[in-house]
Amino acid sequence: MEITIKIFRYNPEKDKRGHHEVYKVEGNENDRVLDILENIKGNHDGALSFRRSCAHGVCGSCGMRINGRNHLACKTLVRDIGAEITVEPLLGLKIVKDLIVDMDPFFENYKEMMPYFINDSPLPENGRERLQSPEDRARFDDTTKCILCACCTTSCPSYWANGNYYGPAAIVAAHRFIFDSRDEAASERLQILAETDGTARCHTAYNCTEACPREIQITKAIGEVKLAQVTGTLK
Repeated sequence: MEITIKIFRYNPEKDKRGHHEVYKVEGNENDRVLDILENIKGNHDGALSFRRSCAHGVCGSCGMRINGRNHLACKTLVRDIGAEITVEPLLGLKIVKDLIVDMDPFFENYKEMMPYFINDSPLPENGRERLQSPEDRARFDDTTKCILCACCTTSCPSYWANGNYYGPAAIVAAHRFIFDSRDEAASERLQILAETDGTARCHTAYNCTEACPREIQITKAIGEVKLAQVTGTLK
């Protein structure tokens, strides 16, 4: 089948503003959008720039807007979106070139959440590990699935309006540690998210949940963080 794909192009060394270029390539319904982009870069236009790495929905590198919605190019099949495809960079982040955006602000927000295990108490008597029940582990299981693709954050209207908002992915990272029974820095993270650019900027649009390629219940997780802020309980 013939696939028509319209791709956003922008080269800061030559272009004052971005534009779209249209390519017609042969493919089939089981092709992924990433396959099509690789075909174009390898056989039609070597200057086309986009991020990719694992190609299996694990690394999160190939997040982009496909037909107006955020997706991973490696998980999006032609049969699911049709033979006329528009591919554009994620919104809300500065475009570096073509489909590549500057991820630094996104990762800075992520780092603000202290996304690592904090526990300064003495080790248990066994001296090896801090045990956790299956029930306690299940409390935050969903938010361990994040691959930092930025699809959720860059689909959020609040983030588009104010880039200082920490964004859904950062709050998901905080959730993963706030509700970990072995961690001891929940109050610090909740205080960070109580600031102006924290959870107060979430208006429950559900765009983040819809955009997540890992099917994390992001809006629910943000709601749980908000509840913990109000009640002071992590149950």
